[in-house]
Amino acid sequence: QVQLVESGGGLVQAGGSLRVSCVASGRGYGMGWFRQAPMKEREFVAAIKWSGDYTLYADSVKGRFTISRDNAKNTVYLQMNSLKPEDTAVYYCVRSADFRLPTVIGRVDIWGQGTQVTVSS
Repeated sequence: QVQLVESGGGLVQAGGSLRVSCVASGRGYGMGWFRQAPMKEREFVAAIKWSGDYTLYADSVKGRFTISRDNAKNTVYLQMNSLKPEDTAVYYCVRSADFRLPTVIGRVDIWGQGTQVTVSS
């Protein structure tokens, strides 16, 4: 059974940076990140093709977050810069059911367990 193992969450001050990582097996799948803040719905953050040459971002993180992948290490990264208190959430690594980017919940086949990111003001 394929599992997604996340790491790298934590507490950071506003304006700071964090990188979260996700180790996942399997070839050819789109990968991405969603997040869920308290009392809010889970939302799309970023996604990347298997080849790594195409990415998509939510408007709220564009220009601040960067998604990347190292297929030799089966790892997907989310570099988060200029963090804001509103970025506070549990961040979930996701794998698409196929080659398409997992930009909506309906395209997600596998979810990670989530890692907490807290940004203090």
